[in-house]
Amino acid sequence: MEKFNPSKQVQTQPANLIVLGTGAWGSALANLARSNAHQVCLWSRSSNQQLEEVLADAEIIVSAIPMKGVAATVAKIKAIGINKETIIITATKGLDLATTLTPSQIWQAAFPGHPIVVLSGPNLSKEIEQGLPAATVVASTNLAVVQTVQNIFACERFRVYRSQDPIGVELGGTLKNVMAIAAGVCDGLQLGTNAKSALITRALAEIIRIGTHLGGKTETFFGLSGLGDMLATCSSPLSRNYRVGYGLAQGKSLEEILTQLQSTAEGVNTTNVLIEIANREEIPVPISREVHRLLNNLITPQQAVEVLMERDLKAEL
Repeated sequence: MEKFNPSKQVQTQPANLIVLGTGAWGSALANLARSNAHQVCLWSRSSNQQLEEVLADAEIIVSAIPMKGVAATVAKIKAIGINKETIIITATKGLDLATTLTPSQIWQAAFPGHPIVVLSGPNLSKEIEQGLPAATVVASTNLAVVQTVQNIFACERFRVYRSQDPIGVELGGTLKNVMAIAAGVCDGLQLGTNAKSALITRALAEIIRIGTHLGGKTETFFGLSGLGDMLATCSSPLSRNYRVGYGLAQGKSLEEILTQLQSTAEGVNTTNVLIEIANREEIPVPISREVHRLLNNLITPQQAVEVLMERDLKAEL
């Protein structure tokens, strides 16, 4: 068998992958890679399998763990050590509570000599597992590596585009979770199609404002990881963040909703970190700020809508 070579622009030979995270998203990515005849090992923090063992032969690491576990897992892998040619793919959408960093920034700080690739898009895990068609974006400043990763996951039911704007792709997938909570509130209050269309449009403008301030390119947010991902998560009950907003609009407590979900809704933590960043960087975030107040029991869903509707009149652009 020909040895896997990450420097080749088109990767065809089988590679050894370790997928960190055995949840729905990690499992979906593992199955996509397996469908292309790659060797895949799934690992979770609760696994009995030693991380040292699964890392030994890993040519590609795919991180699909919740945001709260990223920093600790990265620190553990750094202590173990990995091959200098190992490609790291991060598919986590969130912001670190302690540092306000994105997942890729945490990985890059720990492994400065390794290529880091961001994978993000309108990818509802359950639909992918059902074999329904979907598309995503893989992003890195290293073109050869991003083409390699593109070929790892691309198949008839999963179209993979590439980008050289990793921070933009990552922020698009992260920030839309906040907006999905707002969209859930909108539907939970039965405010209608006009209101939701206005919300999504203004939400996109807010994401672009934040994302470009933090280093992303404007055009990235009109793509799959920005607008595309937002349309998916703002419209589907398969989105955990949408269900958080919908439940709040129905009068449920956040604790009750999260218990019923039995999985992570990254938008909750992301909202709290985003407001810290917005305050520090002086970025106007009216929608995110009302979501933050709602999640922290400072306002009701109805009051949040009233605040947004009563804002000063201004030009659209």
